Amino acid sequence: MASKIAVIGTGYVGLIQSVGLADFGNYVTGVDVRPEIVERLSSGEPTIFEHDLTEYLRRNLDARRVRFTTAVSDAVSDAEVVFIAVGTPENGDGTSDLSQIRAVVDAIKASASASTVVVTKSTVPVGTNRWISQKLNGGETDRRFVVASNPEFLREGRAIQDFFHPDRVVIGFDDPDMPAARDARALLEDIYRPLYLTSTPFVWTTFETAELIKYAANAFLATKITFINQMANLAEAVGADVQTIARTMGMDGRISGKFLHPGPGYGGSCFPKDTKALAATGDSVGVDMSLVKAVITGNDAQKARTAEKIIRLSGGSVDDREVAVLGLAFKAETDDIRESPAISVVAALLEAGATVTVHDPKALVGFRAEMERRGFADGRIAYHTDVFACITGAEAIVILTEWNEYRNLDLPRAYTLMHRGVRSESRLFDTRNVLDPDAARKAGFVYIGTGR
Repeated sequence: MASKIAVIGTGYVGLIQSVGLADFGNYVTGVDVRPEIVERLSSGEPTIFEHDLTEYLRRNLDARRVRFTTAVSDAVSDAEVVFIAVGTPENGDGTSDLSQIRAVVDAIKASASASTVVVTKSTVPVGTNRWISQKLNGGETDRRFVVASNPEFLREGRAIQDFFHPDRVVIGFDDPDMPAARDARALLEDIYRPLYLTSTPFVWTTFETAELIKYAANAFLATKITFINQMANLAEAVGADVQTIARTMGMDGRISGKFLHPGPGYGGSCFPKDTKALAATGDSVGVDMSLVKAVITGNDAQKARTAEKIIRLSGGSVDDREVAVLGLAFKAETDDIRESPAISVVAALLEAGATVTVHDPKALVGFRAEMERRGFADGRIAYHTDVFACITGAEAIVILTEWNEYRNLDLPRAYTLMHRGVRSESRLFDTRNVLDPDAARKAGFVYIGTGR
């Protein structure tokens, strides 16, 4: 049976949740405080890049199953379920900023009905859902909100696929066995019922366990990335090949080859923030999270090492040299530049005196805004929508994101555009190991990979 649902927050998680639940046949109202975002979404224009998102958004707008508003009270007043999907950005000390969560909880308490189920999709520290429940229900006997923790596990670039074909769905309650929780469970099972058709595993648990599952998963994946990056650095130092090392490690079923791909460090909206929040949680309860802290430090060091390596292997200086950077998003198939290694690498090259040209299929606008925010708006960065225009005249190419168009780069053409008949040597820094080294060398490049 179709349910009336409100989703507060139309960022990455909230927008996918809104169109996904609407596509299940529910009636969904998405809420955002920014009128310009509501206007864009209401016209069928997604505010993020994600495969197939435009199709799902427009289809459900046309069917009148999803709409968007700036008014929280309008969205939650008759909603059976309210999903909280607002941001929890990082504070300066690594803890999570819960100001948006607090504001949403106040708005829900003021406008929602007594039977509303409040579900937290936002990634929040342990104890947050218990606080939400106490805040909504404290001191009142005639209203009883049921709160559930339902963390998201969406991969950017694969979010639509992950929503409709998840590995698991985790839902935590204060007490999963209390009558109100059983009623809420039945309602959530009905909302997510289409997933049962594919036998999706559902994990029903407590607040604290659900909250930690999210952090544990992201921290472990971040650990695998940092581990293979450090192995790549060691392989470079001793003359080994990290590609063979990673592939052979992945043959062990206990390890798996996923996330064993060396590069310039991880970024995005989840891994950097979640690892710091997990470490901060450990500190707050006196538990040693030294491994997670080492992952954070190691990732920062990998970004810095990537820039240092480019400078060192460019003869020790990039002063007054032009470097072409291909790939600005933190990973392929997304326009997200949050915590992207490209930010720190490009900044380091500029600070070392280089002129930088940049290209990315989707992330140019966001990257430009971020670099201007950081004070790099003096004309020493040139932004290109054509990859070969970006390369023309450059003395070095640096690949920082594993976009498919870079994997199939016309290397002879790139080499010719760089040299233009003048220079005898051009370096190609393949930080993601997306190219065939032999093909790059055959085209004339000095090829420099990661851990090879």
